[in-house]
Amino acid sequence: MGCQLAGGPPDVGKMLGGEEKEEDPDADKKEEERQEALRQQEEERKDKYAKMEHERENMRQGIRDKYGIKKREVAEAEAAAAMEEATEGSLTRPKKAVPAGCGDEEEEEQSIMDTVMKYLPGPLQDMLKK
Repeated sequence: MGCQLAGGPPDVGKMLGGEEKEEDPDADKKEEERQEALRQQEEERKDKYAKMEHERENMRQGIRDKYGIKKREVAEAEAAAAMEEATEGSLTRPKKAVPAGCGDEEEEEQSIMDTVMKYLPGPLQDMLKK
């Protein structure tokens, strides 16, 4: 019991750096095997999910065929083509939908100024109103 400190666990000397950790001669080989196992598991997982997605797509296609539904990309392309055909003879371009919050810029700037003004002290508000 020469290296141990009194009153502590038996490995206190190792924790304090008294003895060096033994190197495992097969550590590199074990690490390579572990990495290879992880890669293999990842590939199996990807294959499993690809197979499941393929089965789902087959089921979706069956439902589309049964009810005469077109795939989303096809339906969107046809809608865009129909929009172009409708405006083909028109002299003006088609109107674009204005998203919420993208209305008149002056109106928007005014609402921002109102918000800022609420948080300013009285004398500053008077200066900015002029």
